Amino acid sequence: MKKAMLFASAAMIGMVFVAGGANAQGAPQSVELVKVDVQTLAAGYRASKVIGSNVVNDAQDTIGEIEDLLVSLDGKQPYAVLSIGGFLGMGEHLVVVPYSSLQFSDKKVTLPGGTKDGLKMLPEFKYAKG
Repeated sequence: MKKAMLFASAAMIGMVFVAGGANAQGAPQSVELVKVDVQTLAAGYRASKVIGSNVVNDAQDTIGEIEDLLVSLDGKQPYAVLSIGGFLGMGEHLVVVPYSSLQFSDKKVTLPGGTKDGLKMLPEFKYAKG
C-alpha cells in the first residue's frame, strides 16, 4: 500500500513538472482588459434575440429579417445578414448590411432609408463552404 501511495505521489509531482514547463514556452502574451459597464450591457440586445427580428424602414414597412450576424476576418466589423423577398421561405435571398447601419429602439430594428427594392439591388450573399 505504501509503495502504491509513493508511486502515485511521484507520478503527480512528475506531472506538475511536465505541465509546468509547457507554460514557459513561446512568447509572453498579454490581454488588454477594458472596464465595461455590465449593468448597461446586460440591458442590451443578445445576438440570439436579434437573429430572427424583422427589419423595418422609416415608414415601418417590413423590408427583411435578420438571418445571421457575421464578424469580419479581422474581428472588428460586425455585419447583419438579412433575408429579403420571397414568401414562406421560397424565393428569398440573403444580403449583408453593416451592423452599424441598423438602429435599435423599442424592440424594433430599423434600417433608415432602406427599401425592399434597394435591398434587392445588393449582391446576393452566400456562405462560404466549409
